[in-house]
Amino acid sequence: MGNTSSDSSSENCTLSQWLPSGESPAISSVMFSAGVVGNLIALALLARRWRADAGRSAGRGNAISLFHVLVTELVFTDLLGTCLISPVVLASYARNQTLVALAPEGRVCTYFAFAMTFFSLATMLMLFAMALERYLAIGHPYFYQRWVTRRGGLAVLPTIYTVSLLFCSLPLRDPRQYAQYCPGTWCFIKHDKTTYLRLYATVLLFLILAVLACNLSVILNLIRMHRRSRRSRCGPSLGSCRDGPGVRRRGERVSMAEETDHLILLAIMTITFAVCSLPFTIFAYMNETSSRRENWDLQALRFLSINSIIDPWIFAILRPPVLRLIRSVLCCRVSLRTQDAIDLCRQ
Repeated sequence: MGNTSSDSSSENCTLSQWLPSGESPAISSVMFSAGVVGNLIALALLARRWRADAGRSAGRGNAISLFHVLVTELVFTDLLGTCLISPVVLASYARNQTLVALAPEGRVCTYFAFAMTFFSLATMLMLFAMALERYLAIGHPYFYQRWVTRRGGLAVLPTIYTVSLLFCSLPLRDPRQYAQYCPGTWCFIKHDKTTYLRLYATVLLFLILAVLACNLSVILNLIRMHRRSRRSRCGPSLGSCRDGPGVRRRGERVSMAEETDHLILLAIMTITFAVCSLPFTIFAYMNETSSRRENWDLQALRFLSINSIIDPWIFAILRPPVLRLIRSVLCCRVSLRTQDAIDLCRQ
């Protein structure tokens, strides 16, 4: 009896033309405002970082780091997704009509579902590109110096958009593969079209695992770099430890600190996306009846859309002083062991 009621409610949501009474646009408005403001703040901070890096590198021929180029592309993608998706929901609330009723033949619903899949996949591909860039920079520096360029980083965005467009366009051959979900302000891949839905969820899961693997490799390489740096302080070729680390070793420590900051930022963004996409992955592999009964579909779609709002705020909050504080907390034990080694060397 409960299942019948749940199925009937789901069918009503799929075909409904009007929003249920009592539905408020407050949550959608807050999400839209937070997304736009956060992304604009992040872009402003990145623009200032670009100017600072350009000023420091003038005369050295070494421009803005590729990592920050990719971060800028990620923030731009999040801002574009927020501006192209959220206003549709607000228009639905303003007219008190569902997405299916906003345009003939459910075109707005199809557009909304396609945009959701496109920007979610593009965001995850951007995170993968950032993780791969760090993996190559730390783990394969010679290959990185020779083949990876800032101009190549500028080509990442159109490449990712092309791949996402091709993959997410597959259901467009049959718009019936999209469905409207309760309360009528969301559209996504229809749950009974399990092949593509599960393929999409599997791709996201694979990308998350790939990003985690890259991050783990970077962590291991940073640990090796730290150990080599610690041994070099007391190496026989350096003489007394009182002679000072030298310009080269100071540069190595600064470089390692920068790489650690990049890793912290990337790791937090990855964890955020993993948490936001986990409900969707569970939803894709759930039995349709169970997902309706638990109201999992709406929760999964909300979590998936929240990621583009959180990402820019992570970047805005994790400014260099905060990153230094996190780094000092994470590395305090390592630093203490390093200090002990230096003291032994001086004795």
